[in-house]
Parts: sequence; C-alpha cells; structure tokens
Amino acid sequence: MAKPEEEDTIDDKPMPLLEHLVELRKRLMWSLLSFVIAFAVCYYFSKQIYMFLAQPLADILQQKTGGERRMIFTALTEAFFTYLKVAMFGAAFISFPVAASQLWLFVAPGLYRSEKRALLPFLAATPVLFLLGASLAYYFIFPLAWRFFLSFEVPATAGNLPIQLEAKVSEYLGLVMKLIFAFGIAFEMPVALTLLAKVGIISAAALRRHRRYAYVGMFVIAAVLTPPDIISQLGLAIPLIGLYEISVLMAAWVQPKPVEE
Repeated sequence: MAKPEEEDTIDDKPMPLLEHLVELRKRLMWSLLSFVIAFAVCYYFSKQIYMFLAQPLADILQQKTGGERRMIFTALTEAFFTYLKVAMFGAAFISFPVAASQLWLFVAPGLYRSEKRALLPFLAATPVLFLLGASLAYYFIFPLAWRFFLSFEVPATAGNLPIQLEAKVSEYLGLVMKLIFAFGIAFEMPVALTLLAKVGIISAAALRRHRRYAYVGMFVIAAVLTPPDIISQLGLAIPLIGLYEISVLMAAWVQPKPVEE
C-alpha cells in the first residue's frame, strides 16, 4: 500500500519559460474574450440591468407617493457612460467564473494533489459568498437605506416649498455598485482567514484572542465602505461579525494539527 506522501505528486512536466508565457497568454486571452462577450451582452441589456438596480428605489417611491417620479442626468454624455459602467459591472460579474477557472488551469499543474484538494473548495466558495453579500445588499440593505434617506423629503404644504429627491443616474449607480462590491468582497472574509489558517499563518486561538479588536475593526470597515447612515453600517458590520465567528470555526477545522511525537 502506497504511503500518502508518495501519492502526493505534481501532475506536471517541466516546461521552458517561453511555454509558460504562451500558456499564460492563452489563459489571459480566454479571460478577455469571455469579458468582451459578456460586456456586449450586458450593454445590449444595460437599460434592463439598470432598471433592476433601480427597482428598490422605484418600489419605495411608489409606496411613498403613489405618483410618477423620475431619475435625471444633467450632462449630455452621462446616461451613455452610465450604461457603459452598467455593462462593465455586469460583464465583470458574469465573466469572473471563467477568469477564475482559467487562473486555476494555469496554476493547478504546478500544485500537489493535496494542495488542489485544499484549494478547490475555496475557489468554489468565492463566487457563492460574493453573491450572498451582493444579495444581502440588494434585497435587505437597499430598501432600508433608501427609505431612511427618503424620510428627509418635505411634502408640499401651504407656505412651504417641497423638498423631493431627483436622483442622478450616475450617482445612483455609483452608490449601488459601491455597496454591492463592499458587501460582496466583505463576505470573502471566511475564505481569506481559512486559507491563512490552512497554511499556518494564523490560528483559531489567535482569532479568538483578538476577537474584541476584530469586532471594532468590522465597524470601522463598515463605516468606511458604506454611506454615512447607521442602517447600512450595521447591515454590513453585523454579518461581518457572524462571518468572523464562522471563520474561527473553519480555522480550527483546517489548521495544521500538531505532530505527535
């Protein structure tokens, strides 16, 4: 029966530097091609994608006023560049699995079998966690935050001028993209911490020991990445604390065990 150490081999053959560069070029070309195709498709549907991103605001405005409300653009090219940004945003999201798989195909031949088995779950979890974070922002944070900001509107009354929101399309997109990326990237924390524990850089004991400082750091990160309202900040900080606790459990599970003498 073969020992595990003998089975843990690298499924690769020696290659000169030029062949590695050719292989890297091939992987980059496939990644770029997937992005270009996704960009073309997303630009064709850019108006529909933008309407999807604006739907939480539209729903709240409909509930609040029951009348016609609008979004505006104040520069001649603003709407065009906004749709370009929408297409790039959608293309990056759609083509990420292809780019990740191409990176894996380039790196995997140089890894041991045990390293491949260890990394594959993290590679699969990365887009799933990003999607969970983005979904939390879209379906939970957006309605609460937009309702909070719209509470500062002033209705028209006798002797008063009304104060109403007329959101710019580019500013709204910028805020939405910032929140989606902030929540999506923040939800990658378990992947990062578990990988660090896997290679022995950190330990579950260290994560537990520095828990109080980590909690403070979560609120600082939330304050930096989200708009200056308590709803968005708590909406990011509280899930981050939960993800940190999950990371502690995952780190204890995957960290190298002490060698028994």
